[in-house]
Amino acid sequence: MSADTIAIPGIAKPASRIALGTWAIGGSMWGGADDANASKTIDEALELGINMIDTAPVYGFGHSEEVIGKALEGRRGRVILATKVGLNWHDGKVFRDSRSARIEEEVEKSLSRLRTDYIDLYQIHWPDTCTPFEETARALENLVKSGKVQALGLSNFSPAQMDEFRKFAPVSAVQPPYNLFEREIERDVLPYAEKNNLVVLAYGPLCRGLLSGRMTADRKFEGDDLRKTDPKFQQPRFGQYLQAVEDLKAIANKHGKSMLALAIRWVLDRGPTIALWGARKPEQIAGVDDAFGWKLDAEDMQAIDAILAKDIKDPVGPEFMAPPLRA
Repeated sequence: MSADTIAIPGIAKPASRIALGTWAIGGSMWGGADDANASKTIDEALELGINMIDTAPVYGFGHSEEVIGKALEGRRGRVILATKVGLNWHDGKVFRDSRSARIEEEVEKSLSRLRTDYIDLYQIHWPDTCTPFEETARALENLVKSGKVQALGLSNFSPAQMDEFRKFAPVSAVQPPYNLFEREIERDVLPYAEKNNLVVLAYGPLCRGLLSGRMTADRKFEGDDLRKTDPKFQQPRFGQYLQAVEDLKAIANKHGKSMLALAIRWVLDRGPTIALWGARKPEQIAGVDDAFGWKLDAEDMQAIDAILAKDIKDPVGPEFMAPPLRA
């Protein structure tokens, strides 16, 4: 990998601008776990120069963190570990919960599962508006003071919510959904991050595989795969998005790159971003290097926008993924 890195305030080592996203490694909502391949995927990511891994307790209800902790034994110091807090679950039903008691409980579980004594970047997974942000922020600030956490991040927060949270604790990063097809953050979160020196960890840069360039209209999603309920994967929208991918390949070909490399490069060229490349098999992160060493120019960006406007008649965001508030 090229030496394309970015500094996250509060974290000593610079982060690679591609991080390994591990939602699918947890198995839940992705058709089940495959631990042997997951471990090989982590090995391959490190070999390729990726030095940041992003996970969360809710990914497989602890399973993703456990797999990562086992895979990193003996080489924890090589990696920037990012995980999350602020979701709870009962009987498999997930809900938001950022009470201080929940944070104090969950951090210890994450540290144990990850087999580490500190977390580099600890992020609130979704805003819990039933709990005062001051309570949440002060609980997290205490973890930083104790050395259990190096830096704090907020995921899926609006600028107004980030402003409120930052009254009580410093924030280094924000994690929103962001890809060629889901660009809502360009209106508010992305300019806010640039203004306030926040690094953007863009999740879903391949839009649940749509932007991989490998998906076809006859693709079936089985079991608990979240794409069974994702409106982008239901016709007629599915066909519109697949047509956009076919047309976007012409821009990728112009640069001698894959569609996948184009999707990642686009995210990297939009601001102070890290692309969270989700994978559960080592072959799924092949081609990481193809995202580096080149840039999309203004003409490319205009051509991309024109394709999206032409092909996607009924765009939809990622709102379906939002978990409910605490009862």
